[in-house]
Amino acid sequence: MAPTQLPESGNPLLMSRHTADSNSHTGEPLGRITFELFKDVVPKTAENFRQFCTGESKDAGGRPQGYKGSKFHRIIPNFMCQGGDFLKGDGAGSTCIWGYKSFDDENFNLKHEQPGLLSMANAGPNTNGSQFFITTVPTPFLDGKHVVFGKVVDGMEVVKKMEATKTGYRGKDVPNMDVTIAQCGEM
Repeated sequence: MAPTQLPESGNPLLMSRHTADSNSHTGEPLGRITFELFKDVVPKTAENFRQFCTGESKDAGGRPQGYKGSKFHRIIPNFMCQGGDFLKGDGAGSTCIWGYKSFDDENFNLKHEQPGLLSMANAGPNTNGSQFFITTVPTPFLDGKHVVFGKVVDGMEVVKKMEATKTGYRGKDVPNMDVTIAQCGEM
């Protein structure tokens, strides 16, 4: 595989390695995804995600917090894969790097016009935190409601493997096997 080139925009590149396993002990490697964060368009949102990927973010007790070891808790085929709840693991937990539960929508300049976009999961206007999703198809109905802040530049086949994970045994849209971010960081 050829090395991933840094974007001319100067935007940061982050990577994550994913595993899938029914018991979380011997995760089968799914592969690596490389994301470009759109720091030039949504700098605050991109920085929030970047710090959770690198482990730079600290909780109130000064302990590192972030995506490493967290699971994708919601997968809907022909729509998206959602993760980022490293607090509770079920979609109920969220925080941001500024010590609050959430932060405001930065802007809606970027549209959900292709697969492989990184977008903020939220519970309504101005409720962005640590949760995010990766689109697997164009999702224009999310425009103006969810902030797009990055895209997959390498590893869309890994996203497709994640999307193909069976769901429903543990609950609607909940993967039957743990899909875990085994490793993540900045390139």
